[in-house]
Amino acid sequence: MEAIRYEEFYTIEDYDKWEGDWELIEGRPYAMSPAATVIHQRIAFGLMKLLDEAMAEACEGCYVVGDVDYVVASDTVLRPDVVISCEEAQKRLEKAPIAVFEVISPSTGRRDETMKMEIYRQEGVRWFGLVYPASRIIKLFRLTEFGTYVKMGDYTDETVTLEDSRCALKLDFSKIWQ
Repeated sequence: MEAIRYEEFYTIEDYDKWEGDWELIEGRPYAMSPAATVIHQRIAFGLMKLLDEAMAEACEGCYVVGDVDYVVASDTVLRPDVVISCEEAQKRLEKAPIAVFEVISPSTGRRDETMKMEIYRQEGVRWFGLVYPASRIIKLFRLTEFGTYVKMGDYTDETVTLEDSRCALKLDFSKIWQ
């Protein structure tokens, strides 16, 4: 007799009851790594500061937050490191942000580079950045009108402009490594 394969499936209602740091992707729980390292936190903070300063000059009605729950669906809750959102929110983000940056760590990097990137693409996140602390590189992608990500480039110390119908953000990436 063939054994029946059983897989657990969770929803946001389950997620809300869990202790610790988790992400929920298509009904499957993923433990977040232990607390982010000091370097991870400093880079995320530097990126948030850079984005916030750029938005204060050019992007009314939008804001930067970090380490926030982004509810994609009843079975998918992501926790991006840094986001720019232009939608009203209180506890969680429930609409796609315009930009997401993931600071890559050894324990979550593969998930950030594959599964989460694909979800952000499907949800229409305009810009997606993968930040690699060890090599001081930001791989930046832009969503095309065809719904695919194209790589804008690998950046370290360059200044890049992200343009959207609401604003244009001029970002000097050299500032996040300081």
